[in-house]
Formats: sequence, structure tokens, C-alpha cells
Amino acid sequence: MKAMIIEQFGGPEVFKLADVPVPTATHGHVVIRVAATSVNPIDTKIRSGAVAIVAPPFPAVLHGDVAGTVESVGPGVEHLKVGDEVYACAGGVKGSAGALAELMLADADLVVPRPASLSIAESAALPLVGITAWEALIDRARVQPAQRVLVHGGAGGVGHVGIQIAKIAGAIVYATVSSEEKAEIAKRFGADVTINYREQQVDEYVAEHTGGEGFDVVFDTVGGDNLAASFAAAGPGGSVVTIAGRSTQDLAPLHGKNLTLHCEFMLLPLLTGKDRARHGRILIDLARLVDTGRLTPLIDPEPLTFSDVARAHQKLEAGEAVGKIVLRAEF
Repeated sequence: MKAMIIEQFGGPEVFKLADVPVPTATHGHVVIRVAATSVNPIDTKIRSGAVAIVAPPFPAVLHGDVAGTVESVGPGVEHLKVGDEVYACAGGVKGSAGALAELMLADADLVVPRPASLSIAESAALPLVGITAWEALIDRARVQPAQRVLVHGGAGGVGHVGIQIAKIAGAIVYATVSSEEKAEIAKRFGADVTINYREQQVDEYVAEHTGGEGFDVVFDTVGGDNLAASFAAAGPGGSVVTIAGRSTQDLAPLHGKNLTLHCEFMLLPLLTGKDRARHGRILIDLARLVDTGRLTPLIDPEPLTFSDVARAHQKLEAGEAVGKIVLRAEF
């Protein structure tokens, strides 16, 4: 079968079309005929070698997000059958081949029926960002009604889903953005207040929007120096949850305000094999929210296929994407 592979780490140009072996549905697994995938920052980091420790061996098929149709079902799988339209984040890391191929072998615990109200391609935009935001805000921070939740990067892939999940939990949601265009996106997805971080310092927007008290929950989707800003924005007894904690930080602000810090690494079940069914259950909940009109992914309007994967990676790394970049399975 055809696949877009990489044989070395590097820039977007390292992708190449190749023939790879057809997978067989083993015990507890299904083979998915891929209809679409989407691009996440972790995909670009794996491709570049920045997180080589989690990369599949060469020649590597990348991308975790997948939507498609069940082609075959292995022994022990009872909740799926041939012909089911499904979605998942199920590979593209060490131990699991990714979705940039005609067929993808996936642990059935990770795979569930896709949202009926989205197209099959649109469904591929949701798994990684949806699971990440859910685990960060619902499982880790345990957002409660009427809490003040600050989402950094509110127009980003995880950020715009995080806004929606925090609103579903009943929170008052504030979102940082870098432009008026992104402010409109954040508001469209439910942000009560948007904050242009280029125009206001942390102490200024904390004073303006919380009376200097700080936010109950701060969701950091950016990392680096923004993690320190997240510590500063949180109020006493609050929680900070980050999806990009790969930096050195002074933890004194946490101690001084009795803060709790959570790190969310969504790929861990894929890498360890533990509690994968939890991801499947989250995707079922997300599909229900989508189909009841309470959650929707923002999808970049440029039509791209698997042959355009280098363009997709370049676009994401350049910060030019508006929402999730979806690639249709055409070579």
C-alpha cells in the first residue's frame, strides 16, 4: 500500500511517497482504511527529531489523528465491525504506525464511531486536541461551574477546544490571543473575554479581569516563558495545567500561592499501552457533544491531501494555519 514516510529527521521536505506492507488485524486491533488525518505540533516535532525518543523507527509513518472506515477486525474486538466509520488518535509514535497511509493498524480500545454531524474528514481534526483539552481541564484541573478559567492560545488547535470544554463545564472563560482576528475566533467558540497578550502584561489583565485575585484555573497550551506567565496569572489555591512543560521554571510562585501544577501528556497511553480505553471513552463523550451542537472543531480552509503533507507541516510551523489542518487520503 501507499504511504508518506520519513527515512530521517529533518524539515518538511523529508516526506516521500513509498510502498509499505499491508497491516493485518491482530488480536484486539482493527485495520482502518484511512480517509483523513490532521496535523498536530507533536507531528512536526517528531518529524524534525525534536522528540526523537517517541518517534517510530524508520521508515516511519507519522500522524496520530485518523478518521476512516473499519476494513478488518481482529479477534477480541466486539464494539466495532467492518464498515463502521470511526475516528481515533492511534499511532504515529514509537510502537504504532501512523495515519499517513492507505491503511492503519490501530488498537481497538482507541477507536470509536466518529461524530455523525461532522464529515469523515472533519472528524480527523478532533481526536488529539479533544482528548488533550478534556484530560487537562476535566480530569486534571477538574473545572467547576462559575470558576474563572484562563486559556492561553485561545485560537489554537487545543485552545479553541479547551474554551468549549471549559464552557461546557460551566466556567467563565478568558482567552489570550495575539490579534483581533484570533480574538474573534476565540469569541466564536465561546470565550467570554479575550485578552491580547501583546498589548497587556499579566499583572494588568489579572487586575482588570479578576480584581487582582487571579484565575482559578490557567490552561497553558504554549509552554516556555508562558508557563511563568501562567503561574503569575493563577490565584491563590488555583491550578495551572500545561501541555508544554518542557522547560526550566522557578517554582517559588507555586509555593507562594499554594498552586497545583498539572502536566498533560496525551500520548502516554499510546507509548505505554496503559489505559488506552480511557481515550476511547473520551472520544465517545466528545462525539456526543459534537452531535448535540455543543462542540465543534475549527478547520483550516485550505484543501490539502497526503501529497501535500510537507506543505501542511510548513504551514503549521510558520503559524499560518487557522484551525486544524486536515489532509485527505489522496496521493
